[in-house]
This record gives sequence, C-alpha cells and structure tokens, in this order.
Amino acid sequence: MSVQRSVLPDPRRGGVGIVLSSTWAVGTPERQKAAVEAITEAWESREWPHEGLLSYSVYTGTDGSTLLHYSQWRDLDAYEEFSAAARNGRDARNAEIDAAVPGIERLGLTKYELYRGRSLNDRADHARVPGCIVIVDVPFVGPDPQRQREWVDLVFEALDSDEPHPGGISGSFHTSLDGTRVMNYAEWESEQAHIEALAAPGDGVGSATEAWHRVQHHPGLAEGGGVKRYLPAVSFSSG
Repeated sequence: MSVQRSVLPDPRRGGVGIVLSSTWAVGTPERQKAAVEAITEAWESREWPHEGLLSYSVYTGTDGSTLLHYSQWRDLDAYEEFSAAARNGRDARNAEIDAAVPGIERLGLTKYELYRGRSLNDRADHARVPGCIVIVDVPFVGPDPQRQREWVDLVFEALDSDEPHPGGISGSFHTSLDGTRVMNYAEWESEQAHIEALAAPGDGVGSATEAWHRVQHHPGLAEGGGVKRYLPAVSFSSG
C-alpha cells in the first residue's frame, strides 16, 4: 500500500480500536518546520507500514517547540504486530528524520481508546475545518478505568448545561489503556477562538457552574496535565 496525503483525521471515525499519541520536543519554530519536512519525506518515500494503521498525523505546537503525533489503529493487536515486525520501517524513518534534525527529544507514547465524543455546536462539523487542535491532558492518581469514564461523563453533563463557545467544533475524549489519564482531542476553528474561550468567565472553557465545579474537583485528579494548542501540519493515510 502506498502513502498519500489526507485531510485531518476524524477523531470519531468508525473502526478505530486504539489511538497513539506522543510528543516530540524539537526546540524552535525553524526546527519544527524542518522536522515536519523530514517526516513528510520519510513517509512519502516508503510504502504504508501496516494495514492496521488507519491514519497518521503530525501537528506543530503553538509553543514553537513541540510536535504532536496522533495515529489511529484498527486495534491493539495490529499495533503490537507492527511493533514486533523486524521490517516495519520505523527505525529507518526515525534515522532519516534524526539525520535531518538532530537532537529531537521523544517524550513518550500513550495508548488510548475513544470513550465519548460530541459536537460542541449546533452548526454541522463538516462545514467547519479545524484550524487548531487543543489537547487537554487530565492525569489521575493511580489506574482506575471506571474513574476515567465517570469523569468524562461529568464533563458531558457540564457541557449539556452550558452555552458553548461558538469557536468550538468537537470534543473527543480518549481514555488511556493503563487507566491513568484522559485526553480530550478538541477541534477548534482557530487558535484565537480557543484563547477567547479561555478568557471568558469561569475556569477553563466552561462557565462558573456547579456542574463544571464537580468536573474540576472530581476525586482522584492528579497534579500535572494541562492544555496545549497545535496547528495541523501533515496527515497521511494508505493509498
């Protein structure tokens, strides 16, 4: 199978069993650009690495120093089969990228599955192209899959009782397979729309309501995590 450029992935796409997310620290906007160019060359010059990989996307952090990698897989078995294969091409791709941009720091990989997702506005998702992806990372104290889902359910209750910011497109809440964190892959019309939402009254993008208070003070939430904004760079799928 060949590699082809594609549009941004649909975070609620059917047939996706797991999602992998990782961050690279590259240091500067110039190195971000060079790394994306090297990634594009490394992927487009080779065959698609595995039939179980459904999409692979890279985003540039608005902090000017990081890259987000987001890939959708058919299931965990497909990813493990790919990882165990001696000829999966990953080492060769990474070696080529590292040669072009030495000193990339790879900050770990987390495996997720989609738990719940929804549109954040009455306007149709397909009519609005995401200009910014906001990643909300929520860690918990110790593994507890039930607690992950309970927290996401509380978020949905809060969303139902609130007036969404017009710049929000969708939220897709992923629970890590190890039971320790939740990732919201949130699509926004632009970086500025998200900045304006954060500047509104309340803590975060939610209003100062009792429902959001329960979300923000749910038992078991750990220190750390945070909110980061990314701009679409390049996406691939199999041809």
